[in-house]
Amino acid sequence: MKIIVGLGNPGLRYRNTRHNVGFMVIKTLSETHRIRLGKKGFNGTYGIGRVKGREVMLFRPSTYMNLSGEAVNAVLASKAEDKAKDVLVISDDFNLPLGSIRFREKGSAGGHNGLQSIIDRIGPDFARLRVGIGAAVTGDTSSYVLASFPRGERAQIKEAIQNASQAAQMWIREDRTNMPIS
Repeated sequence: MKIIVGLGNPGLRYRNTRHNVGFMVIKTLSETHRIRLGKKGFNGTYGIGRVKGREVMLFRPSTYMNLSGEAVNAVLASKAEDKAKDVLVISDDFNLPLGSIRFREKGSAGGHNGLQSIIDRIGPDFARLRVGIGAAVTGDTSSYVLASFPRGERAQIKEAIQNASQAAQMWIREDRTNMPIS
């Protein structure tokens, strides 16, 4: 089973913030493939269904971002195969231009606390798909990532969420030829 994890913070307060782009991609995938995200467990909410003929779990941790590793570890511990290679984590990245996406088979956290939490729990050998939320030029990065997208950026981030959803589907099919790898 492929496991796609969208990172974000739980609760209405954070729903449309830059830090919740991973949740937004999971929502798009669930709507596109009619996978209901109604099950609770593993410190999160999830749904299981089929995407491109493959069994897939779509998962949103209910831990806050900095504790995402606890939830992802709980999911993997429940699976007999316990293979991090079957995990794709989708997160925001303020080091990427707004609307861009980047795929990597493995790597570092790149300063992202949610990814660092996952690496601390399961190691660095899992795929990640980062969605650019634009760079915080000055000031507090936590305030920036916890802010909503201004009206002028919403169309661009909506397109990026669609592109990330398509990239996740390519990952499921194991079609790396057209992935946005950098």
